[in-house]
Amino acid sequence: MLEVEISGVKLKNPIIAASGTFGFGREFSRLIDLNLFGGISTKGITLKKRAGNPQPRLCEVYGGIINSVGLENPGVEAFIKEELPFLRRFDTKIIANINGFNKEEFIELAKILSPFVDMIEVNLSCPNVKEGGMIFGKDPNRVYEITREVKKVSSCPIIVKLTPNVTDITELAKAAEKAGADAISLINTISAMAIDIETRRPLIKMVTGGLSGPAIKPIAVRMVYECFQKVNIPIIGMGGIMNYKDAIEFFLAGATAIQIGTVNFVNPNAVSEIKEGIENYLKDHGFESVKDLVGNIII
Repeated sequence: MLEVEISGVKLKNPIIAASGTFGFGREFSRLIDLNLFGGISTKGITLKKRAGNPQPRLCEVYGGIINSVGLENPGVEAFIKEELPFLRRFDTKIIANINGFNKEEFIELAKILSPFVDMIEVNLSCPNVKEGGMIFGKDPNRVYEITREVKKVSSCPIIVKLTPNVTDITELAKAAEKAGADAISLINTISAMAIDIETRRPLIKMVTGGLSGPAIKPIAVRMVYECFQKVNIPIIGMGGIMNYKDAIEFFLAGATAIQIGTVNFVNPNAVSEIKEGIENYLKDHGFESVKDLVGNIII
């Protein structure tokens, strides 16, 4: 009933832990059973260890959180040696989220990681240091170029994670599909800012950051729906999913699977509750499978 398939990879259920909010699962494993997830998208991995941005780098706002963590991670070699064996203890698919600061780094990461994981999620929201810090994912041509090159060297399916901070996200989706992406995931965080009126200083040291949480859900649902009209590859929807009703919206808009992120900070049991809620919804409405919901919106 809950099984879904993305480019030949079968997930026992469509709920994936979103990258960046779940680390590598160690902390959450003390609170919940990681076997509940259909998949886990890892904290963003870079070639070398990164300390991330200076504190404060996360703040609460109405309806969500703003973060500018800065890709803190131990680097790809440490991930393979120390974190991957831990994740393999669980009955869940492992999705490596990769981050590069130029095309060559994405290619190298894909070469190294693809033999070890079930899928790779290419995060194209990183600044291109060779081009003055421009975000790769805002340019459809760059999305096409990097996706094509990563796909060439990867032995596992490739998911391209799209940024919402553009005029038309469907252009990015089409570019990814044309370049050979096996799936797309959307949306990443929305650029945002908050100010402490007493100190008159930004609440984030880097001034701006990425907004996640329920405040962005209607935007995310709209973007999933728009992309579903334009591409034929599977879509993994995310952005403010807090309960099973939110998840159902994403399926109806066109998502094959979903990722949950910010909700894990608020309610570690969310995966169990969302899973149960989806099952009950399917039974109550006479659907045999999650696949029956995908794009099944009545306009």
